[in-house]
Amino acid sequence: MLFNSGEFWIFFGAVYGLYLLLEKRGQNILLLTASYFFYGSWNYKLLGLILASTTIDYYCGIRLHEETDSKKRKTFLTISVCSNLFILGFFKYFNFFISGIEGLIREFGYDSSLMHLNIILPVGVSFYTFQTMSYTIDIYRKELQPTRNFLDYALFVAFFPKLVAGPIERARTFLPQIAEKRIIDFDRVFSGGYLIMWGLFKKVFIADNMVRYADAVFAGSNQTGIQVLLGVYAFAFQIYADFSGYTDIARGLARLMGFELSINFNIPYFAKNPQEFWQRWHITLSTWLKDYVYIPLGGNRKGQIKTYRNLLVTMALCGLWHGPAWHFVLWGVYQGVMLSIHRFLSLNIRWPRLELRLVPRLALSVLKVIAFFHITCFGWLLFRADSLDQIIPMIRSLMLKFTLTYSALENILILAFFTWFLMLVQVLQYRKNDLEILLESRWSVQVVSYMYMFFGVLILGAPTAGNFIYFQF
Repeated sequence: MLFNSGEFWIFFGAVYGLYLLLEKRGQNILLLTASYFFYGSWNYKLLGLILASTTIDYYCGIRLHEETDSKKRKTFLTISVCSNLFILGFFKYFNFFISGIEGLIREFGYDSSLMHLNIILPVGVSFYTFQTMSYTIDIYRKELQPTRNFLDYALFVAFFPKLVAGPIERARTFLPQIAEKRIIDFDRVFSGGYLIMWGLFKKVFIADNMVRYADAVFAGSNQTGIQVLLGVYAFAFQIYADFSGYTDIARGLARLMGFELSINFNIPYFAKNPQEFWQRWHITLSTWLKDYVYIPLGGNRKGQIKTYRNLLVTMALCGLWHGPAWHFVLWGVYQGVMLSIHRFLSLNIRWPRLELRLVPRLALSVLKVIAFFHITCFGWLLFRADSLDQIIPMIRSLMLKFTLTYSALENILILAFFTWFLMLVQVLQYRKNDLEILLESRWSVQVVSYMYMFFGVLILGAPTAGNFIYFQF
């Protein structure tokens, strides 16, 4: 069931109607049942997988808290982490590593045909395994008390609004919301409805319309530089509107039921450097990687060279997390290089503090945003390319075949038509540092905005419900 499909809203309407009639314990039982039904609608055979992961980590969490012997505590942590990594690695990366081994064998002049398995990738496996690993790691670090209520823990793992594409919640913030009585009032319902509408607008009106232009460019050959550039622009807006739209809908659904999910996107295309970008883009993944990969590797505590190494390793793993393909790894390495360059320049270059009278501060800030947006877009080219072989010709076109045509101008106007309202709202969000700025606007502004979003989705939205991009990760 997709958030942008009619069947999901029938499902949610039935669940929500019952939810409002029940007390807290009954609500939790209902939500867990609904979450397993929701997940089973993708493939019921994979319900055993999420139940196994939940059971292992629930048991390990309790034993980690009870045990005082350091060796036994490490054993239970190892069981938890390795079981999750096995689930993630087998279902997501088995064939990828088999292909890599075959290629290595062929490099030595031998023929190789190893066994490839027809493995179904469980939807959301990258998200819920990271959630469960953080739970046991935090208990091991004595930063979290485990819950002894299996139902509550199972709901933490499987809560359906966030199950298949996040946010990646931490137990320390979400488990208390499950254990306590939720408050549902007019403000929560109204703001939750706004988040759902805003998310659907971004997904159905922007992302699902951008996909046609992005896919046409990345599926073609002998593209001109302007075609490649516009295709990358289209993908940049597609992936942002698609993923942040999912998060907005998830947060809105949760808020209707009295929960509050983490903010996962904070106007990322207004970032001026790579560090700021990763403080604004997929925030729950970047903070997870910082807390459980970058800092344990040593972070920035062991000298500059090792800091750059830690950044590269962390971001390469970030790329691999997105999927079993070398262009994802290349994108991750690119992000690590950008972070390392930014850190080096910040620490070692003293920029002159001059009053730039010819360039106002606002104009300079805008130029920085535009410049870094294009650095980000180059990363999206690496991310979206179907293979490593496709990247070089597209870069060559950008550098050597850049000619403006009437069809390109038409595509620029189309791209502007679908994105202007998003950019306008985000300028207001950025200036006021308020992601829900529309809720605080005058009623006339709200009415016009909601009508534009509603009719945009209804009339100009994509005719069929498209999958969310991050479902494949």
